[in-house]
Amino acid sequence: MSPARALTEIAGGAKARIGREEVDALLAIGLRNKWYPLCPSHFVTEKPLALKRAGERLVLWRDAQGAVRVLEDRCPHRGVPLSCGRSLGDRLACVYHGVEVTAEGVVAAVPGEPDCNLVGKKAVRRFPAREVNGAVFAYFGDVRHPEPVPFTPPEQLTSDAFGTFLCYGEWRIPYRYMYDNNLDPMHGTFLHKQSHSMSVGRQEARFGVTDTEHGFRFEKLDQKDVNFDWSEYGDTGAQWCRLEIPYPKTGGPGGNFGIIFMATPIDETSSANFFWRFRKVRGWQRDVWRFLYRNRLEARHWHVLEQDRSLMEATSPDADRRENLYQHDMGLVRLRRQWRQEARAQLEALRDG
Repeated sequence: MSPARALTEIAGGAKARIGREEVDALLAIGLRNKWYPLCPSHFVTEKPLALKRAGERLVLWRDAQGAVRVLEDRCPHRGVPLSCGRSLGDRLACVYHGVEVTAEGVVAAVPGEPDCNLVGKKAVRRFPAREVNGAVFAYFGDVRHPEPVPFTPPEQLTSDAFGTFLCYGEWRIPYRYMYDNNLDPMHGTFLHKQSHSMSVGRQEARFGVTDTEHGFRFEKLDQKDVNFDWSEYGDTGAQWCRLEIPYPKTGGPGGNFGIIFMATPIDETSSANFFWRFRKVRGWQRDVWRFLYRNRLEARHWHVLEQDRSLMEATSPDADRRENLYQHDMGLVRLRRQWRQEARAQLEALRDG
């Protein structure tokens, strides 16, 4: 059963018990009632852009004021993609028969039949959107929660105390494996051991989990600020991971080098991945950090990401069905359990509602 079909049947009123198949189907395309990053901001212009995210086909464009608009990529007349049409500022005109749909999803005009009963109807799903630190986000609610939940990005993405760079990649990797990867500090010691920033420290470790205000922190108990020694998961309307890696003095001012990571499922087997690289720098230190990053450090960081990408893309999408986990995997085990509980709760609420 496809994820879309499973969700449609449940929302349509099926009263059967929510089983593993339905939970897996939802998790394959992402929990609902969350904000997800869609793409870097510069991807979106006045021209309609087609994207698939979280199992949904979307069309994005900028209106006359420059605000990003996001709709379901479907003309309500015959179902062809609105992204193939043209922008009229606050609305899109379908290329097939000229049907005009506003940014709110309301049919504004049917040129071939001006008195058509489609006019004035909200016939296309709208996705609330906003921009944060160079990325476009949209809210994916279910039928019981169409209005967006509050979204507070991590402070590193909104505070002028931090200098940031966004690295973005669309990879043939289920998004859940990317969260597993970022909640696994130990892989840095082995997979990335040739990296200038992860070549030191012990090869064995004990780990612990600590609750935080918005999630939990998974960290080594016998080594701190030496390598990739901890990772934090948070949910503040959007889901994210945060980590820090100590830098040598040759990396310039600003202390530890950090990453805010978010992944959005494109479909069941691929993901859009966002890595905001940050350091706590201001003034001339920020200028030095930006210069060093562009001229010396960025290529090294992409090399590390390429190691993750190539390994994850070579891994079977169902590899997690035949795992043998141990103590170093407590972080990802906790996240998986949390996601499954939330997925089941969402599906039960849809069924019972």
